[in-house]
Amino acid sequence: MPTLADLRPGDRADVLTLSGAPALVQRLYELGLFEGERVELVAVAPLGDPIEVRVGNSRLSLRKSEAAGVSVRPV
Repeated sequence: MPTLADLRPGDRADVLTLSGAPALVQRLYELGLFEGERVELVAVAPLGDPIEVRVGNSRLSLRKSEAAGVSVRPV
């Protein structure tokens, strides 16, 4: 199953599940990253880490290791 870390800039996807450390999952929920939410990968840093994603009207920067815990369904 693809993850948020597998997307390319401009790709959109729906979030299916969040996994990882409970504190990380809680923080992602607080930032608005929920199951069923549509996300778009906006940019990737020149060395590949971190990545920037758009969630609603917000933009989040995530490490690839954090994004690898977010299962998505590309749209």
